[in-house]
Amino acid sequence: MTQQVPSTEPELAGVRNFRDVGGLPTVDGRRVRQGRLFRSGHLAHATAADAAFLGSLGLHTVFDFRNAADQRLEGPDVALPGVRNVNLPLTDPADGAEFWTMVRDGDLDQLRSILSDGRAAGRMAGAYRAIITERTAEHSTVLHALAEDSVPALMHCAAGKDRAGLSIAVTLLAVGVERDAIEADYLESNATHRRYKVQRGDNSAHAMSPEVMELLNPLFDARAEYLAAAYETIEETWGDVDTYLSAGLKLSPETRERLRERLLD
Repeated sequence: MTQQVPSTEPELAGVRNFRDVGGLPTVDGRRVRQGRLFRSGHLAHATAADAAFLGSLGLHTVFDFRNAADQRLEGPDVALPGVRNVNLPLTDPADGAEFWTMVRDGDLDQLRSILSDGRAAGRMAGAYRAIITERTAEHSTVLHALAEDSVPALMHCAAGKDRAGLSIAVTLLAVGVERDAIEADYLESNATHRRYKVQRGDNSAHAMSPEVMELLNPLFDARAEYLAAAYETIEETWGDVDTYLSAGLKLSPETRERLRERLLD
């Protein structure tokens, strides 16, 4: 029996940045179907009420793009009965450990040396480029799974912004969603109630000073320039999106059509 998905976005107490990407328009006049593709931050802190709501969505698969360092920090996802959990890390554990050590414990001088003068934004754009070029196998796995049987699906990482945001964007590109709509959905992660709650090992006023938070902010922003870096990498590496999908992600025309059948109205 088809599950009835609530029409309004829920207020989940322990899960940040949750939303249904249904309703986004395609270039040929169709729309992403409601209740087929969801995105969020990690599910490790989901409350019982959150888990009950997520369990009501009829999910087939949860794709967790966190690495081992992320999971050590936050914990594993809560178990949702009858839902398949697939962990496909899109960044290396060593990078994750370095990232969280910097965020939680870096002092002001360290953060200045690593993140000031545009270096934080450059770091993020570089990470997006690397995911596009280095994680084609993982994105191929996700898209083939969605085409086969893995919907409704939820994609998440830690904050639900970068690795999940980029995976959602790739999925939406594959079914022909308008780029402006993809960007608008991606930028919704900047809403105050969606943003990742940055925690520092030392929560004193000095450790959480305005300058420290300003240095960290680019790491937790969704910025159009980051998504643009991913698009530029696709074009530089494969020439265009269709070639990226066919040669890079090994998607046949038949698989793309199955994706459209499963995800679009």
